[in-house]
Amino acid sequence: MTETTGKKKGFRLPHVYLIFLIIMLIVVALGMIVPSGSFERTTDPATGAAVVNPQVFSYIEEKTPPTLLGFFQSIHDGIVQSGDIVISLLLISGVIYLIETTGAIAGGIHKILEISEGKETLVIVALYTVFAVMGALGFGEGGMPFFPLAISVVMALGYDRIAGAATAVVSMGIGFTSGLINMFTTGIAQSICGLPLFSGLGFRVGAVVVFYSIGLAYLLRYCQNIKKDPQVSIVKEEYLTQDSKAAAGERVEFTAKRKIALLGMAVLIAVQGYGALKLGWGMPQIAAVYLMFAVVLAAIFRMDPNDVCSRIVTGANRVLGAALAIGFARAIMILMNQAQILDTVVYKMAGFLEGKGTVLTLLLVYLSVTAFNFFVVSGSGKAVLMMPILSPLGKMLGINQQVMVLAYQYGDGFTNYLWPAGSLVALSFCGIEYGQWIRFAGKLYALLIAAGFGMIVFANATGLGPF
Repeated sequence: MTETTGKKKGFRLPHVYLIFLIIMLIVVALGMIVPSGSFERTTDPATGAAVVNPQVFSYIEEKTPPTLLGFFQSIHDGIVQSGDIVISLLLISGVIYLIETTGAIAGGIHKILEISEGKETLVIVALYTVFAVMGALGFGEGGMPFFPLAISVVMALGYDRIAGAATAVVSMGIGFTSGLINMFTTGIAQSICGLPLFSGLGFRVGAVVVFYSIGLAYLLRYCQNIKKDPQVSIVKEEYLTQDSKAAAGERVEFTAKRKIALLGMAVLIAVQGYGALKLGWGMPQIAAVYLMFAVVLAAIFRMDPNDVCSRIVTGANRVLGAALAIGFARAIMILMNQAQILDTVVYKMAGFLEGKGTVLTLLLVYLSVTAFNFFVVSGSGKAVLMMPILSPLGKMLGINQQVMVLAYQYGDGFTNYLWPAGSLVALSFCGIEYGQWIRFAGKLYALLIAAGFGMIVFANATGLGPF
């Protein structure tokens, strides 16, 4: 008889794909309980998009539960339907890796470390601000390939992986939620309500300052605590053996060519934001710009074309698992559509909200959107489905349309990186387990959700107008 020794393994969350499968099974179970139903939809002649008519709803007698084959086929269909995002992320990540292999990023990180001696907090604040601006511009999946870069810098400063991830993920999520000039949430929601595009900007700026400050204070407090006592790090096993110099990469000379490459990457990010905001670009156009930049890099560093292709493939391979996770998240939506319960949930919610007081109604709307985000991650998808219901509901109850947009917007945004369907993809880029992230971010998102409702109530009390 042999005796095994060693540390007892603690509980570990299932793989990201298994978590998605569990959520998919929950959706199937709900499909058997919740009646199927559908709103009438018409086509907007100006945009060609389907528009929900909240006045006409009907139940569907015959349910069409997914077969065993259909259940697993939804994963394939989810990846196909998310093809523009998945493929774009692979290409963008491949080009970012190509930039890394030039030594430009490592050289830039070491330069930051040289000038940040004793100013590590300022570097974190600067990075945090950059990602918040990216989020405000509407960066979602397009910003994820940059998460590992933020983690490398923060770990090189002597902090842990959680601090690095939070610097990027929390701030970009806050920026996205603020909806300053976010076409995917604010833009669509205001258009449906008949409000001027991006109206109420002054209030949104004030709100994002509040959210930004809460997130930054929470992050800096965590950074201070782990520097004082590394044992409190959520990833202490890694942090206690972490080599900050290794996190920064091999020291390389910050040559003129590498400076040009890094400057080009900054311009690339700016072009990406401008294209998405002003030119209506989607992921395919953004990926194309990255590939154009790869050609420029190859010319600057005089790379062999075959080598360039190999490096892009290597970079894409690093994020293949995370990219495919987006397809799993889309599969959840596919199953809900097959069960035809999305419209029923929204219809029942609208009926439940009628007759409630203003503040209670706003709270219920806010919590309903927050809960709905567990299954439907797409901000634009929820806007198209929910705002045609919430807008007339607000008019009936005398609630300002701008306030209803805020309730939808904040309910959608804060939990994008809290609920599994949204956060697991981002965490895959960061190399962090969901349980570790919840231990760090659970209280923070509770604070942000509470602050969001406070801003909604304040906006309603002050009669926030269309401008």
